[in-house]
Amino acid sequence: MTRTGTPTVEELMALLAANAAEIAALKAEKDILAQRVFKLEEELALAQLHRFAPRSEKHVDRIFNEAEQSALEGDEDCDLADEAVTIDLPDTGLPQTDKPERKKPGRRPLPENLPRQRVEYDLADDQKVCPCCSHPMHRMGELVTEQLHIEVKAKVLQNVRAKYACRNCDRTGITTPVVIAPMPKQPLPGSIATASTLAFALVHKYVDGTPLYRLAQAFERAGVPVSRGALGHWVIGSSEKHLVRIYDALKLQLQSQTVIHGDETTVQVLKEEGKDPTSISYMWAYRSGEDSKQPIVLFDYQPGRGQEHPQAFLGDYRGILMSDGYQAWRTLKGATHVGCLAHARRRFVDALKARKKPGGPPAQAIKLFDQLYRIERQVRDEKPDDGETQADYMRRFRQKHGIPVLSALKEWLDKIAPKVVPDTKLGDAVSYTLNQWEYLTRYTEDGRMPIDNNILEREIRIFATGRKSWLFSDTVDGAKASAVIYSLMLTCRASGVEPFAWLRHVLTELPQRPDDADIDDLLPFNFKKQTD
Repeated sequence: MTRTGTPTVEELMALLAANAAEIAALKAEKDILAQRVFKLEEELALAQLHRFAPRSEKHVDRIFNEAEQSALEGDEDCDLADEAVTIDLPDTGLPQTDKPERKKPGRRPLPENLPRQRVEYDLADDQKVCPCCSHPMHRMGELVTEQLHIEVKAKVLQNVRAKYACRNCDRTGITTPVVIAPMPKQPLPGSIATASTLAFALVHKYVDGTPLYRLAQAFERAGVPVSRGALGHWVIGSSEKHLVRIYDALKLQLQSQTVIHGDETTVQVLKEEGKDPTSISYMWAYRSGEDSKQPIVLFDYQPGRGQEHPQAFLGDYRGILMSDGYQAWRTLKGATHVGCLAHARRRFVDALKARKKPGGPPAQAIKLFDQLYRIERQVRDEKPDDGETQADYMRRFRQKHGIPVLSALKEWLDKIAPKVVPDTKLGDAVSYTLNQWEYLTRYTEDGRMPIDNNILEREIRIFATGRKSWLFSDTVDGAKASAVIYSLMLTCRASGVEPFAWLRHVLTELPQRPDDADIDDLLPFNFKKQTD
């Protein structure tokens, strides 16, 4: 600095350099905070939609059907050139399909298989005279309307067993033999519940999602006091004594299936050794393929989410395994792994929901995903040529129409990936899709492979709906019993079998059969054929 206090050139340059470094640091901090704010705004938007808006992904398409027109508008996700945002659908010669006809409104008729009881109403004798000429009227016909009438009645079965004794031994012998007529073995010896009562309780809990305490209240209102503890004994006893035999037989059948879907969901168990009551455990879910002639859905309760659980359940399974991107599933070395395209699409749906404006890159990606699903719908409606299997036809159709769409999607993802902000919903969707690309596109190589895991997710949704009512399992035994019974109820659903009728039949029949007896005729997908 000079004597007059004026800074020198060197001092000014040093000051400018220090200020520039400070400005650069502040700018970097501002960018980090801006990205943080953007991410939190996305999370808030999704949380509000999750709580207040319809959850169907089809709803997104209805809201953002103007996505193509607004795709070139400003995008707050990232600085993308227009040509990087827009995707043109490749023309693969996919034929147009007619929209299905809408169902006519109106009340459906009552099922023909329900029994009918006539309740006749006639005019009084003094009303059967013509009001005009006072001559008697004749009956010209009748007007029949139908109503649904349901009665739920409880009754007590008195099992009367005849007893026989020998009068001669009674007079002359030291002991008198007494012979009592046998009765069929009961599902729970010593219990007041018949097979029909057990089936009623199990269906209400595991099909209708009624917690045991509400079921106990329903019994109380019907004048039958049954405690919640007794109901719990019915559930666990039915599972451990009988239904687990059906479960084990289904598990053997599942391991021989060509395609298995795998997923997992959470469950809370209050009394589990070594775990806090608020900790999370898991229901691992497995399902046979959609085209299987033996539909099977199985739940497997486990305390954790480690890879050892699917490995132990599936063993050395060598077929096709459909799962999401969770790495534990991919540790099954013998299986051919296929990724779920719906999981990738769902991430772009979330990115679209989180946007302040409609359209943009997420809508463009969804347009291609929807084209892939349109191809799947059409190929399932088509019939293969003579001498060609359905699987071979599906593979050929996918190769012709699906691969060009997948190639266009991959090209767009590679172009957009360097330009998106990683820590955003769009960045997550792009990175997930690229990381899983090998598995997501494998379904085009084999017509037996499914495109997504939606069929199993629909089964899990039944469990998740019930979980909202009963919230948790009290013990590990209860959780395992729930896994067994949910498996059987969902297998009945997949097989088109009425669960109450099936359970009543199985709980009546199983106690009569030895542990090593053949029970294939009791499996749900065989029960329907048996009762036709």
